[in-house]
Amino acid sequence: MKSLIFALAGAVALTLVGCAAVTPATPPTNERKFMELGNFSVSLAVKDIKASKAFYEKLDFKEVAGKLEQNWIVLQNGNARIGLFQGMFDKNIMTFNPGWTKDKETMTDFQDVREIQRTLKSRGIKMAPEANETTEGPAHFMVTDPDGNTLLFDQHVPSPKR
Repeated sequence: MKSLIFALAGAVALTLVGCAAVTPATPPTNERKFMELGNFSVSLAVKDIKASKAFYEKLDFKEVAGKLEQNWIVLQNGNARIGLFQGMFDKNIMTFNPGWTKDKETMTDFQDVREIQRTLKSRGIKMAPEANETTEGPAHFMVTDPDGNTLLFDQHVPSPKR
């Protein structure tokens, strides 16, 4: 009985090896392009921007952008980036900046915010507000996830030349 099991296992293994040898590896034909959402940060709605800035500086975040006198700044620690916004919105927002690297350098080739919006719309996601698809350059749109979290797609740079 053991020899029959080993013989069958060997036959199956040889068949699988043979199939692998004659079956060419073909890439999937319905491969979906990965969306490039851009630089990511968390935008925090804060009550006292100076107190919040002092707190995050104790975590070794450094100010890299913004204007404290306008009640908004961006802080960074390594790859972690947060924006502090006083009186600008009611709740925290996840922010994606198409066309920017993590160091706010403009990319030459990226997915325009309107292209991302069209893809998300085709997947049944609703926007409010929407980016004007007849324009080029800086634009934004927002979506809300099932738990009420807001995602902002905010492009600050010219559209890529394609």
